[in-house]
Parts: sequence; structure tokens; C-alpha cells
Amino acid sequence: MKKIVLTGGGTAGHVNPHFALLPHLQKNGWDVHYIGSHDGIERQLVGEQIPYYPISAGKLRRYFDLKNFSDPFRVLKGLVDSLKILRKIKPQVVFSKGGFVTVPVVMAAWLLKIPVILHESDLTPGLANRLSLPFAKEICLTFPETLDYVKEKGIVTGTPIRAEILRGSKEKGAELCGFNPLVRTILVMGGSQGSAVLNKVIRENLELLTKDYQIVHLCGQGNLDKGIKNVRYSQFEYVRDELADIFALADVILSRAGANAIFEFLALSKPNILVPL
Repeated sequence: MKKIVLTGGGTAGHVNPHFALLPHLQKNGWDVHYIGSHDGIERQLVGEQIPYYPISAGKLRRYFDLKNFSDPFRVLKGLVDSLKILRKIKPQVVFSKGGFVTVPVVMAAWLLKIPVILHESDLTPGLANRLSLPFAKEICLTFPETLDYVKEKGIVTGTPIRAEILRGSKEKGAELCGFNPLVRTILVMGGSQGSAVLNKVIRENLELLTKDYQIVHLCGQGNLDKGIKNVRYSQFEYVRDELADIFALADVILSRAGANAIFEFLALSKPNILVPL
């Protein structure tokens, strides 16, 4: 059986595009495996869908932090972990979506002569993909302009969109949030890690906003405010399976401007207000 290893992590944007590919890979007979970090959001999102292999990972920071002295050793440990895992799985290809956890996986695949395909959602390649590019066979791009950064290894493919987001139910979304489906609803999204600024602004103006709107607030991990009591306000750290229904419920979306999120809003033809990352 053909085998493929997916990798990506740190934020949901580095994970969710894999789920757009997953049903097509499985339909075409691929045995799919995932390598991610021990405690990143990718482990939570992948869940029990496919075999998951955690590795040690160090964050790639571009600012001073004492952890910058220890994280290179975590990356080295991640490389050793990845070599062991890839030797065990013996995949035909590794597909990397970016994020700090992917660098040791890509390097290990290169050492084992396993072809690596990268994907870049943004106009300018992220740090992890820039570090991984010398070890990759090709990099799939969302924008033609990104070819200037990657030259002959680039191929413009666009960004994978999860088919299930197009099949949401407004009624199910309203039931999930305890809302009236006839009242206009604003969806506020701060990304998987949340946006401190968005969270603060929305909550400080909640009384005014809920006079005319219902608010669904995806506030990020650890950012719930259980002290808020408002029947027109529903908050979640993060949603996965229910997101399609919440999208269907929303009349307007206020979101951080992540590339994957933007393309999903376009696919849904949802009016949106974007806050730069």
C-alpha cells in the first residue's frame, strides 16, 4: 500500500488544509500518517482520524528568548525522532504544511531520500518553509507572485479547502449556540490561539453589539470568560466538526487575516472584516 506522512503544526492554519486532502488520499488508496508535536494543537485536531506520531520540537523564534539556547537541542531530538518514525513507516512521500515542527521531519526525510512536498499558503514563505525548501522536491503555492521567492521548485496549486465547510446547517449552528436563527449573527474568529485584542474589544463592547446581533466568539485556547452572562453571546475556545454549521449561521465574519481562513470565507461567499496578523 502507498504511504504518505503529513506534517504541520503550531496553529490550525498549518493543520486544517491536510483535512481537505485526507478523504481524497484515502479514496485513492493511500495509507496516511501524521507527525506533529507532543502538545501542539495539531495533536488535538488530528485526534483518532489517522495514526499520530509525536516528536520533540523547538520553536523557531525571530526574537530574543532564553529558550532560543535550548530549542536547537529539541530540534535535534526531533530529527532523531523523525528518522526513527520514517524508517518504521517507510512512506513514499512526505507532505509538509509548515510550522516549526515540520523542519526536523523534512530534514529526516531528505536524509532517508524520501521525496518531500511543501505547501505555502501565504504570499511570502514562512520561516519553516524557507528552512525546509533546500530539502524539498517541490513547493506548492497559493499565489503566482510567490514563485519569485522559490524559483524553479514552485508550482501554483492554490490552497486546499475542506469540502465539509460548504455543507453546514444554519439551524444546527443556532441550536449549538442557543441562538435564534432569524436574528443576524456575527462570527468572531481570532485563530486557534486566539487574539487578545479581538477578545478584549468584543467583550468590552458586548452590550452594544448584542442589541442588534448575536455573537459567536471563537476566542482561542484558554481564553474563555465564564463570567459573561448574555443570551446573545456564545463563546468557544475552538470548534472543528461544528465549524461548518457556525459558518452557515454567520451573516458577517470578523477574523484575523489568516490565508486559509480567507479562502474559506471566499468559498462560502461570506461578508468579512479582516484584521491583519
